[in-house]
This record gives sequence, structure tokens and C-alpha cells, in this order.
Amino acid sequence: MIVNRAPVLTLWASVVAERLGYDRDASLSLGKALAGLNAQTKGRSLGIYKPAEKAEAARKVPREEEFRVVLLGRPVPAKNTGDGLRALNKDRTVEPAGVERYLEGKFGDGLYAVREAMESLAGSFEPDELADKAYRLYERFRPDIPDGVRGWGGKGEIDLDLIRSLEPKP
Repeated sequence: MIVNRAPVLTLWASVVAERLGYDRDASLSLGKALAGLNAQTKGRSLGIYKPAEKAEAARKVPREEEFRVVLLGRPVPAKNTGDGLRALNKDRTVEPAGVERYLEGKFGDGLYAVREAMESLAGSFEPDELADKAYRLYERFRPDIPDGVRGWGGKGEIDLDLIRSLEPKP
């Protein structure tokens, strides 16, 4: 299956979040927000995006309602809503239904198989160990793309056998 890294990271982060105890909707929200934060950081390092503004004058969410959820070693802004925990993208909550549609669009019929392989990998670790190793695992199975600006948004193969091979052997 050929796909770019953003949906792979989104799905993996959501699978990890679920293994760490978050419900499915919160996990989808956190996964998408984390992938967006990583894309922003990478885009800035490549000169594709301008550096983040120092002032956050346009914020609509008071800071005291926000907190951070550490996922794959990165703090993700979040808040509790009437529908449960949701990640934030600027001042808006990341809605799980939109994330599910995004993943379905990117993975198509392969979504179930990719999710299943990732869930098996995540389930092969105790939650604390997974929290510590999750990003390094992603780096091992993410699609290979060219370095630098030429690889930005590039697609590569996701290898389900490789994902499965990363499970610790008994």
C-alpha cells in the first residue's frame, strides 16, 4: 500500500493512545493533532512554513481549560468537552468523525489491515513501555520518502509484514 506519512502517523498515534487507555474518539482526535504538530515542525524546519508567532492573541480557548497529553513523546494540547477529551488544533477541537473519514480516504480498503497490524504491535507492549518506544517504532515502519523538501508530502510503501516483525518475540 502506498501512502504518505501523515495518515500513517495519525493512525499509529491513535492506536497508541487507545492502548494507553484513551477511548477511541479521544484517540483519533489526539492522533490527528499529533500528526499536524509534527507536520508543522517539519514544514518549519524545511522552510515551507513560517516560524510560529510568539503571541497567541487570536486564541479563543482560555488557557486554564487546556492541558497537555503526552503522546509519542510530544505534548498535544487538549481539553475536556461534553463529548469527552478532544485534542486542539489552534482554538478548535479535532473531531473524531473527521479523522475517521480522513483515514478511510487515505488508506481505502486497506485501513482495517493496517489498523489491525498496528494494534497487534501496540498490544505486544505494556502501556508504559509502549509510551516510551512508540515514536521509535513509528520511525522504523513509516514509509520511506526522499529527504528534504522533495519528500514533503511524498508517498511510500507501508509494509504490514515489517510492522508485525517489530513485535517482541517471546
